[in-house]
Amino acid sequence: MASSPRTPFAPWDRRELPGKFTVEETARRVGHYKWFEMRMFELMAGWIATIPELDIKLRLGTHSYHHAFHSELWHKRLPELREMNPERKTVAPNPELEAFVTELGAPEGDDKTLEKLVGMYRVALPAVISTYTYHRNNTSKITDSPTIRSLQFCLNDDMEEWVEAEMTIQSLITDADDARRAADRQAELTTLLIAAGGIAGPGSVGSFDLEES
Repeated sequence: MASSPRTPFAPWDRRELPGKFTVEETARRVGHYKWFEMRMFELMAGWIATIPELDIKLRLGTHSYHHAFHSELWHKRLPELREMNPERKTVAPNPELEAFVTELGAPEGDDKTLEKLVGMYRVALPAVISTYTYHRNNTSKITDSPTIRSLQFCLNDDMEEWVEAEMTIQSLITDADDARRAADRQAELTTLLIAAGGIAGPGSVGSFDLEES
């Protein structure tokens, strides 16, 4: 007796084959991720020499290593996405994000630890977490599983960093003046990041356009 052909996926598996991103779009985003991760590494590593608090130096050493490794993950992913010249894609999405990174690294002096950490861990790192989560949740588990694996690996590190850093920031905020400094710094950098559209440019975390839903 002839049997009907099996469906490609089991009834409990409702994955979508295409996902939201073409190969070209994924390569573009991955190039931006690599660029931004390297900038985070460079800033954190540079701060180790200028921040006086020993416990924070130690955390920055670990975190900077994470972001150097994440950048390398994206560097290795680009050739797998048909981008045989990874350096060509390793760019900021726009001048506005370059301006954001420049300002992120601007605070100098051994009395600017709070401003440094707020910029990195209350603005930059949450933007990375949001962008990676959006990408992970909207790409294909079939055709893009290596990217999903790299995204999840990065997110595991990033969430651990965020918790450690937020606890440190809260330990540094001891009065109303500290609270104002932290809030002003966060607002200043968030404004710049909005102008850039996020770490991968406009559309970094999708769109709320009702016509697309």
